[in-house]
Amino acid sequence: MRIGYLGLGSNVGDRAANLRSAIRLIDRHGVSVEAVSGGYETEPVGEIADQPDFLNAVARIRTALEPVGLLDVCKAVEAEQGRLFGGPRHGPRTLDVDLLLLGDLELSTERLTLPHREVTTRRFVLVPLLELDPALRLPDGTRLRECLDRLGGGQRVEPAGPVV
Repeated sequence: MRIGYLGLGSNVGDRAANLRSAIRLIDRHGVSVEAVSGGYETEPVGEIADQPDFLNAVARIRTALEPVGLLDVCKAVEAEQGRLFGGPRHGPRTLDVDLLLLGDLELSTERLTLPHREVTTRRFVLVPLLELDPALRLPDGTRLRECLDRLGGGQRVEPAGPVV
């Protein structure tokens, strides 16, 4: 069994309900959700700036699944929650479930990179991750607290209360 972290985000429909539903669905796929950060209101990042704000959170999980199997669960949960694939990258979506970290695994394939390639550069990922584990490090020893401190300002991340 490995401990991992999933990033959750939604900016379409009832965002909090979308995240709560995702947490239930993840658990039904044989992945144990151990803890969930609070929700954070965040501005969109990427090519499409003119879209609603996101509600983001992070779930700490425990799983025996291999990385690609866990990624398949993430994609299945997105589909079950009504996410439409094939739209513009970083566009509006009912649900986004990203595999951020999985134990001390490092992996780089065409389909999956672990740790997630943007885990150290996105405030909306780092803040909820560090809420769950303030001493969290990457497999190479990088302290995520230091990554957050280096980001400075620029990415709005506001506490929005509990998700679950």
